[in-house]
Amino acid sequence: MLHAGLDLSRKKVDVCLLSDEGEHIDQLAVPPDVDSLKTLARRIEETHREPVCAVIESMTGARIVHDTLEQQGWSVEIADAQKVKGLAPLACKTDKIDSMVLAVLSHRDLVPAIWLPDPTVREERELARFRLHLVKHRSMLKQRIHSTLINFGRACPVTDLFGVEGRRLLKRLDVPEPWRGNVAASVELIDDLGGQIDQINRRLKEGHGEHPYVPLLMSAPGIGWVLAFTIAAEIGQIERFASPQKLTGYTGLCPRVIQSGDSDRRGPLTKHGPTYLRWALLEATMHALRHPAYAERYQRNKRRLGKQRGAKVAQIDISRRRAHAIWHMLSRNEKFAPRGASLRLAA
Repeated sequence: MLHAGLDLSRKKVDVCLLSDEGEHIDQLAVPPDVDSLKTLARRIEETHREPVCAVIESMTGARIVHDTLEQQGWSVEIADAQKVKGLAPLACKTDKIDSMVLAVLSHRDLVPAIWLPDPTVREERELARFRLHLVKHRSMLKQRIHSTLINFGRACPVTDLFGVEGRRLLKRLDVPEPWRGNVAASVELIDDLGGQIDQINRRLKEGHGEHPYVPLLMSAPGIGWVLAFTIAAEIGQIERFASPQKLTGYTGLCPRVIQSGDSDRRGPLTKHGPTYLRWALLEATMHALRHPAYAERYQRNKRRLGKQRGAKVAQIDISRRRAHAIWHMLSRNEKFAPRGASLRLAA
């Protein structure tokens, strides 16, 4: 068995090869394209005639390296880059040294491997993430138009500037060029993005409308179909989380904890894990703060922590509680039914 450490950069992949006894065999560098990776696998197979266990850090492009080499018969793991840094802090850090560290971790069976979603989950995530990307661009364009009206002192007497009455107002808008042309172009882009978002929504409901987690998630307050699908896609398989604390930690909504002796310091949020899952939980929380299950706790923490930071910290606290609830819902295949809220509603 050979152990390979792969350090990926934009222009090359550094490869360190160790024998099963831990001896350094070779140090290679190849371009990071698919054909070069296949050539590398064939070359090592012809030279050494042994199976290869390889490790690459989690980063953009690591998945295509993993898939390509797996097809060539290698066993490839993707290591959590943050945990690798904790296992092997280096005073001197180069691509060759990084590849050697990964090879050593493979040889010693210490690889902090991450979970790899199957192609179906990857497709679901891509659709949900691209939809969010388009929504953000549309929101930015709308904010730019509102900014133009404010800068020129134009009133906005309608509730929805992009509804029927609002668009009539924008057509009559009297501002000089180039601002007038920018507003017209922004409205066209908003309409085009809206069409693209509607098309993705149809694809989601037609191709992934039977996702088993979506009905359960929609039973929780503040979670509609799109947020439910986004959360389900980012979680993947609930079985990989042994406890609700594991799922909450995966969201990155937990504070950093630094303990040493009698010292116990809590820092900002770790923000590890999928950004889109964290966004979806916070977005759902904002729509659920008035629900009986959360309203009392939210208001109490908000008053306790003060006006400056109370609301934000209280919202994060509710988001963590919702992550706990989601774990129980999906693990037990049960809809949202908080005991305390049920008692209050009955009273």
